Amino acid sequence: MKAVIQRVSHAQVDVDGKTVGKIGVGYLILLGVMDGDGKAQAELLARKTAELRINEDENGKMNLSLVQIGGAALAVSQFTLCADVSHGRRPSFTPSAPPAQAEALYRYYCEQLRQNGVQQVETGVFGADMQVSLCNDGPVTMLLDTDIWERKG
Repeated sequence: MKAVIQRVSHAQVDVDGKTVGKIGVGYLILLGVMDGDGKAQAELLARKTAELRINEDENGKMNLSLVQIGGAALAVSQFTLCADVSHGRRPSFTPSAPPAQAEALYRYYCEQLRQNGVQQVETGVFGADMQVSLCNDGPVTMLLDTDIWERKG
């Protein structure tokens, strides 16, 4: 699984002109599910997301997690994160999980964020054409990839 985590002061996702998910301070998470990913990757990524210390403490140091600050999460499915752009100029999306598998793991990841202490978890609409707006705080943006962690493991 891959995720782009953006620390935000606020973010929202709209579908067909209607807001379907909205948060204040927290993380906008763009989540890509790779073919072959399973619950273990979702659990690992959710734990890392909830515990990632990229929020400032009283000394201005990135030392606090999303859970510690009581922040929210807005998770948006993003199959394009799984694109293979190694050949030519047109991306191939074959590395991404099939839609049914991807949706199930996206939902499981969101559930795992809650299990790891994130009180407010908002979502987009899986497979929909979404408009995402945000105010990146910092800016702070991190790329998380369970494949890299598992290779090092």
